[in-house]
Formats: sequence, C-alpha cells, structure tokens
Amino acid sequence: MTDLEGCFECCIKCLGGIPYASLIATILLYAGVALFCGCGHEALSGTVNILQTYFEMARTAGDTLDVFTMIDIFKYVIYGIAAAFFVYGILLMVEGFFTTGAIKDLYGDFKITTCGRCVSAWFIMLTYLFMLAWLGVTAFTSLPVYMYFNLWTICRNTTLVEGANLCLDLRQFGIVTIGEEKKICTVSENFLRMCESTELNMTFHLFIVALAGAGAAVIAMVHYLMVLSANWAYVKDACRMQKYEDIKSKEEQELHDIHSTRSKERLNAYT
Repeated sequence: MTDLEGCFECCIKCLGGIPYASLIATILLYAGVALFCGCGHEALSGTVNILQTYFEMARTAGDTLDVFTMIDIFKYVIYGIAAAFFVYGILLMVEGFFTTGAIKDLYGDFKITTCGRCVSAWFIMLTYLFMLAWLGVTAFTSLPVYMYFNLWTICRNTTLVEGANLCLDLRQFGIVTIGEEKKICTVSENFLRMCESTELNMTFHLFIVALAGAGAAVIAMVHYLMVLSANWAYVKDACRMQKYEDIKSKEEQELHDIHSTRSKERLNAYT
C-alpha cells in the first residue's frame, strides 16, 4: 500500500511539472505547420500541372526566373519552414519545462540564474518576430486562394449562364509578363476540361487548408507569447522572492553569530 501511494505521489509530481500551456501551443504549432507545408506543397504541384496542361505554359530554358522557378523556390522554403519550426517547437517545450521546474522548485536547490531570464526574454522577442512572419505568410497564402476562387467562380458562372464568354488572363495576377499573353476563355476546350477536372477543385481546397494551417500557426505564436510572458513574470517574481529569502537568511545568520558571540563573552566574564 505504501509503494502504491509513493507511485501515485510520484505520478502526480511528474504531471504537475508538465507545462500544459506550452504543450497545447506546441501541438497547435505542429498541426498548423504540417497543414501549411503539406497542403501548400501539393497545391503548388497541382498549380504546375494546371499551368502546363490547360494554360499550355512551358518551363523557360536556362536560368530565367519564371513562374515555375518561383514555385520551386517556394517548395524549398516550405521544406525550411517545416524543419525550422519543428526544432523551434522543441526548444519552446524545453524552455517551458525548465521554467515550470524553476517555479515549482523555488524553495528547493534549484536557482534561477540571470542567464535563464535572458533566455526567456530572447524567446519572447524571437516568438514575436515569428508571429509577424507568419502573419505575412498568411497574407501571402491568401493570394492563390483569391486567384483560384476567381477561377472557380468563372467555371461556376459558365455552367449557370449559357453563352457567357468569360476569360481569365494570367497577366492580371503577374504570373506572366505583360508581353506574354496567356489567357483562357470559357469557349475554349481547355477551359471546359479544366472545370470538369478534379485537379482544379483539389488544388483550390489544398490552398484553403494551407491558409488555415498558416492561421493556426499565427494563433500558436500568440499562444506562445502569452505563455512566455506569463513565465517571464513568474520567473521575475520568483527571483525577487529568492533574493528576499537569501537576504533574510543572511540577516538571521548574522543575528545568530552576534548572539553566539555575546553569549561567549558573558560566559568568559563570568568565568
């Protein structure tokens, strides 16, 4: 029975040391980054197929910076984002564990150092910058969603209104140069095949999910900011309490030494 109670108390102590707020933010961050990177990568691949199949665009030979080269660059950026934020989420979880341990063991042997406070402040600043970066990524991801929404609307209006002649010119979105005319109209066979294909619908929804993932990453960054700011405040108060305890202990030791010295002097005088 004693062993069972000891095991239960140990489990409660371990569960009490888990930074649940940081854990929730980390799960939300990983989910958002996974949705953004996975769906964004597949949506870019679908965009390449749509441009090559229905808009009859081809890769430019040489080192010319065309839309296909830009898409390849975006894919490599996605790989970097996935790796970087996987590591960053682990670092924030470790910081949460250490901060929680510092608060729990304030009156124990654990000492809060100035370096630990600097690390917490550095994470707050870095997380704030990443939040701004994710806001920019979210705004940028909304552009292809807007473009595909226009294309989807044209397909829908074509089926609702008979005889409508609507065109989509890629020069409107800066995908091709002004001198290069790449447009597709509702009367063309390519447009009808594109609207009937599942590739357009799939790519459109993948971009929507990628946008939702970027929004989830922004929420995770805001959550991290709240957690880190709260931990910073707790650690700051803990440092003040720790200094107060050190000063109090030092004064009590000095009073004890003074009392011992006087007792010895009285004893010697009596002797």
